[in-house]
Amino acid sequence: MTSDSIPLFIQKALTRKLPPKTDYGIAFVGCGGIVNYGHIPSYRASGFNLIGGYDINQETAEKTVQTHDMKKVFKSLDEILADPAVEIVDIAVLPEDQWNIARTVIAAGKPLLCQKPFSTNYAQAVEMTNLAQQAGLKMAVQQQFRWSSIIQAARALMNEGWLGDILDAQVQVSIHTPWDMWPWIANQPRLEVMFHSIHYLDSLRYLFGEPALVTSRHAKNPAQKAKGETKTITTWEYSNGMQILIAICHYDWSPALYSNFRVLGTDGVIEGTIGTNYDYPDGRNDTLTFTSREHLEQNFSATLPGKWIPDAFYGPMASLMEAIQTGSEPVTSARDNLGTLRVVEAAYRSMNEGRSVNPLEITA
Repeated sequence: MTSDSIPLFIQKALTRKLPPKTDYGIAFVGCGGIVNYGHIPSYRASGFNLIGGYDINQETAEKTVQTHDMKKVFKSLDEILADPAVEIVDIAVLPEDQWNIARTVIAAGKPLLCQKPFSTNYAQAVEMTNLAQQAGLKMAVQQQFRWSSIIQAARALMNEGWLGDILDAQVQVSIHTPWDMWPWIANQPRLEVMFHSIHYLDSLRYLFGEPALVTSRHAKNPAQKAKGETKTITTWEYSNGMQILIAICHYDWSPALYSNFRVLGTDGVIEGTIGTNYDYPDGRNDTLTFTSREHLEQNFSATLPGKWIPDAFYGPMASLMEAIQTGSEPVTSARDNLGTLRVVEAAYRSMNEGRSVNPLEITA
């Protein structure tokens, strides 16, 4: 089925949503791979005003600025913060470095977008959030999977009432991930949930709200070089009886790889694929099939437009811009992201203590 055959309300949900003002000057702190193949292409497609970038490795910054025809290579964070043309700071650094950089940006009074994970230390995430709030600044986190086609289409179907009451949701992924592409991630003692499944956990919160209990079990491939867990099974339980399953394996050598997303409701069911996990880093488009329990005329199957990477990356930045203009909160605000970090931390506590964990147990 072509995109023209997708229900109109889903087509509208998949349309790029931009605030009235989009020409805020943006500067990058950190000019690594994700900025080059994620942030910048999506920002360019949205018409955002990219000023330049700074990286601890100046050659990296120079290459990024030159490749993407930006205006300026900054030699320090202080230089970025002193430039009146820079109105939003986009931080894309290692999580252990983000804390000090974010605090410095907040002290300078500039709105900011932080890379995910917002922090691997929950107390530091709370501190950053409180500092921004006290300063009256808007701060968002780059949890862009919420703007992927599969998530936006699922949300539209839910809002339209086609699914009815939600009974069950599942994300099941079995792939071969080349962790050597990111040596700093491969060296993390907490790997899969903190750096990969965090995308699913964040978007599942966005769709279904906060779980009452989190249960998680983690494993490693005996032959892996990566330090942390590379296979996880996590379940969420809700007070109304709804359950969610997130089952992820990163060391599947077989040709039968899969990346599936499923939502079962009383009135309909979504069955789809998360395309970026196939043929990484090139990826594929997401796919979605909807089957109605009673209204067969609603049934459709389609390849959805756009790819998670890079197309979804505009979302958190556009939402931040809108929040600056309206005084609202970004969709992926720092405050909201504390909820994502709580379910992440609950998964690790569940694994370590061998029990189900209420995310509200996670405190600073």
